[in-house]
Amino acid sequence: MKATGIVRRIDDLGRVVIPKEIRRTMRIREGDPLEIYTDREGEVIFKKYSPIGELMDFASSYAEALYKTCNFPVAVCDKDCVIACAGISKKEFMDRKISEGVEKIIENRGLYRSSSTGEKVYLTEENRTYYVTCAMPVFAEGDVIGCVLALTGVDTKPDAATAETETNLVQTAASFLGRQLEP
Repeated sequence: MKATGIVRRIDDLGRVVIPKEIRRTMRIREGDPLEIYTDREGEVIFKKYSPIGELMDFASSYAEALYKTCNFPVAVCDKDCVIACAGISKKEFMDRKISEGVEKIIENRGLYRSSSTGEKVYLTEENRTYYVTCAMPVFAEGDVIGCVLALTGVDTKPDAATAETETNLVQTAASFLGRQLEP
């Protein structure tokens, strides 16, 4: 664990302020849920909670099925990083921070389709080998919890003939994953 050198006191209501620098670095926003853990050495650990992270195995299986059936790379992300993928290198993309473009797709809360004239939205900032051709945010109880993305390689031309099928499949996957988290 990395020490920050920042010390905070607990107030009379049991609250502690997480410093702005740490919130910014860890991308913790107001209203974000945090899990609280303790260990045997007496450490208290705060971890950003990802509801869609609970579906990681299920999301991986769904992504694999989409890839094998339709032969286009697929990724599933929460609001911060890639949690499942198929048709692309897991080593290069799993648990990597999503790009600002993907964050904007999630914030817009609607279906995204790339255009041949528009700017490419890459899956991650650090790896620009795949860009998003179609994406649909995942909703659970009205909140956006992640996104399902269809991808294509930068050296590959998107197939216009399969665009509608790709769109329908991504929407179906997002809807299905969201429903798995509802009571």
